Amino acid sequence: MPILEVHHIEKHFGATQVLKDISFSLEEGQALAIIGSSGSGKTTLLRCLNFLETPDKGQILVRGETLFDADDPATRSEREIRKKRLHFGLVFQSFHLFPQYTALKNVTLASELLAQEQENGQSIKEIEDNARQLLERMGLADRAGHYPHQLSGGQQQRVAIARALALHPDILCFDEPTSALDPELTGEVLKVIRSLAEQNTTMVIVTHEMAFARDVANQVIFMDGGVIVEQGSPEEVISNPREERTRQFLSRFSEH
Repeated sequence: MPILEVHHIEKHFGATQVLKDISFSLEEGQALAIIGSSGSGKTTLLRCLNFLETPDKGQILVRGETLFDADDPATRSEREIRKKRLHFGLVFQSFHLFPQYTALKNVTLASELLAQEQENGQSIKEIEDNARQLLERMGLADRAGHYPHQLSGGQQQRVAIARALALHPDILCFDEPTSALDPELTGEVLKVIRSLAEQNTTMVIVTHEMAFARDVANQVIFMDGGVIVEQGSPEEVISNPREERTRQFLSRFSEH
């Protein structure tokens, strides 16, 4: 059974249809790269998966459980959606760290709030120990007490990745995680994501880094105009695309 199933998702903003009949599945431990031009619907799809946007049609299932069904009002309540967000971790383009908190506090904050809501939640010590281990995995053990303004863009993004991992999501999502970084800082973030892929972390990655997508992803989706134009292995979609729209998009990248 796939860990993630998306069936016939549609999304409108006013009269504009941004997503049209989007369907795909993802196996546990695999990485899915979503590529396409700006405005193709990639980020909206990611926001629908994380319940930051509500699809107008379709279903989202994780481990066979229906998390969202546009035809079932019970899956659309805010209380239900808050719980279902825990299945996904999201790393934004622009970090979105809290400037008033240290790197460590940014990583622990959501877990601490969740523990307060749960009778058998983690202890503060367990939460902090987990956060320090995550920062160490990100190569930031010596930056736990630093505030965001004291960190480089690459370091801030690695803190954001640690924060997303802290709640142990089933699926980790990235929205163009290197687009706000200087080129010299891009490599350090891609290295972390590559290491997560090697550890079989289930991931959905919206990216404009074609070589990275080809090397790291198990499957690739090319979107254009709110539809999936082509999907398959990196070899099929990036190296040997069948569709003319895919070939036109990839022709803009120097490595092709």
